Amino acid sequence: MRVTDIISCALLQASIALSTPVEELGTEAVAAKHPSVPSRPGKASLVPGSRNKTCTLKALGGGKDDSANILSAVKECNNGGHVVFPKNQQFTIGTALDLTFLNGIDLDIQGTIQFTNDTDYWQANSFKQVFQNATTFFQLGGKDINVYGGGTLDGNGQAWYDLYAKDIYILRPILFGLIGAKNTRISDLKFRYSPQWYTLVANSSEVVFSNIDIFGDSTSKNPAKNTDGWDTYRSDNIIIQNSNINNGDDCVSFKPNSTNILVQNLVCNGSHGISVGSLGQYPGEVDIVENILVRNISMSNASDGARIKVWPGASSALSGDLQGGGGSGAVRNVTYDGMIVKNVDYAIEITQCYGQKNLTLCNQFPSNLTISDITIKNFKGTTSKKYDPRVGYVVCSSPKVCSDISIENIDVKSPSGTNLFTCTNIEGIQSQVNCTVEGDKGGHS
Repeated sequence: MRVTDIISCALLQASIALSTPVEELGTEAVAAKHPSVPSRPGKASLVPGSRNKTCTLKALGGGKDDSANILSAVKECNNGGHVVFPKNQQFTIGTALDLTFLNGIDLDIQGTIQFTNDTDYWQANSFKQVFQNATTFFQLGGKDINVYGGGTLDGNGQAWYDLYAKDIYILRPILFGLIGAKNTRISDLKFRYSPQWYTLVANSSEVVFSNIDIFGDSTSKNPAKNTDGWDTYRSDNIIIQNSNINNGDDCVSFKPNSTNILVQNLVCNGSHGISVGSLGQYPGEVDIVENILVRNISMSNASDGARIKVWPGASSALSGDLQGGGGSGAVRNVTYDGMIVKNVDYAIEITQCYGQKNLTLCNQFPSNLTISDITIKNFKGTTSKKYDPRVGYVVCSSPKVCSDISIENIDVKSPSGTNLFTCTNIEGIQSQVNCTVEGDKGGHS
């Protein structure tokens, strides 16, 4: 199916709400105070071109580096070709590959691509991205790109999990770096054992991710940390759908300047929820996230379901690798519609005090980043015992920077049967959820 067709279908689903839910919610219609559908989630893209030549790779085997052969095949079949990574072959990549020149190409990954665990090489040679010390094994970009095939990308992450336990400042590569891509579809792939985030989508537009299976856990006492499923950054018109994610951080995270994004039909386990942010981390930077629709999500064994996390107006440090604050910007027109939660710490969390052990600094220096026009509705399920009797946390640093926040039709209970929310500085919230002002946390990491 063409990228154009996928995006058009997804936009239609978002507009008329007819896609199959993760679980039948059985909820009554509730009139929203503002539009619940972003203005352009997944705008139609260009039509992919035809493919008129094929390049079939053969793995060298024995752990030998296939990078040069892969680069050669991609160059040969660029501008209208089809590169095949055959089934039952394992390709080893031990060299950083810059593939940002692609134009009209299919990468048909039927076998396995595994990155070497030479941590010294990758720290020195992986591609340094521009946000949060992110690095990638490779960079894939250009236009009219299809990546598919049912195969596996393996980040060989165990060495990284163990190394990070010793040194939190190491640069851990991201498994899949989509950098400067347009009119691109990534589908029917398995992502395994990423050293850090699984997917970074940066400076890209008109992109669809569909039927991606993510899994990676540690076999030692050192956990796999910061393994976000997707992080979008400076990107527009993105669709992420129909996928299974088992990871150890955000299932999806909308980083600064992510706009017009549709996320639907995901099954997330072990994550930190589907998150806006964190935003406002860097002084002098303006972070915008707007026109986001998240719908039909299953979220289990997670810290959060729906989450918006914003730093306060002054810099601070929670730990060596979690510090920031003082940036500005806005979160606006974001909708979460339909989520089944099971054993999550908070079903809903909104904080403008991210990274704070208590609210003192945040109250003294309210966030410079506004949150407005937010709808969270049609949630059902249970939370964990961690914050019982509370099931949610919605705290703004000042009522001046939060407005038009609507929380509707939430059927979520704690283990003790309560449905309390910590609520601060949000006008009208007391009429929407069962509020208590107890609690002084600033949003967990």
